[in-house]
Amino acid sequence: MNTAPASESTTPILPENLEIATVGGGCFWCVEAIYQDLKGVTKVESGYSGGEIDNPSYREVCSGLTGHAEVIQVTFDRTQISYREILDVFFTVHDPTTLNRQGNDVGTQYRSVIYYHSPEQMTVAQAAKTAAGEIWDDPVVTEISPFGKFFKAEDYHQNYFKDNPNQPYCSIVIAPKVRKFRDKYKEKLKQ
Repeated sequence: MNTAPASESTTPILPENLEIATVGGGCFWCVEAIYQDLKGVTKVESGYSGGEIDNPSYREVCSGLTGHAEVIQVTFDRTQISYREILDVFFTVHDPTTLNRQGNDVGTQYRSVIYYHSPEQMTVAQAAKTAAGEIWDDPVVTEISPFGKFFKAEDYHQNYFKDNPNQPYCSIVIAPKVRKFRDKYKEKLKQ
């Protein structure tokens, strides 16, 4: 298993129609699998953000000592899908009411978080969080923080669900989430 540290990136300069969203909703394998299916999404990368050290490894992030969250960076074409739609999906595909956990995944690295890249994204994130409070019985605890750095996770984490559909975690945990998402958002799926 490759345990080389992640590689760093800041927000790149993109064509006018493209935008980046950085979100964490538990294990990045689960969230990555969902966003790869969304119409208008051009790229999804799993990685780490919000921590104290540069270029953390998966093992370091899993220790809970680096302060990083497992996140995905979603590059999307805003002429096909809006940032608000990206966040509306986010708030329905994980439980934003549990602090530092998703299911059996427990620790600060699994926190529900949105890292905004602009003041406009911050405003939209706050409105989406407020709206999410209307659909969940318990208070939404999603952190909304300014984006700092993104460290792309090791290669074996990228496209994990697609590359490992029969791995037990994928078939037991991720596959049901993906099916539920596909049923709920049929009109937003890539063809």
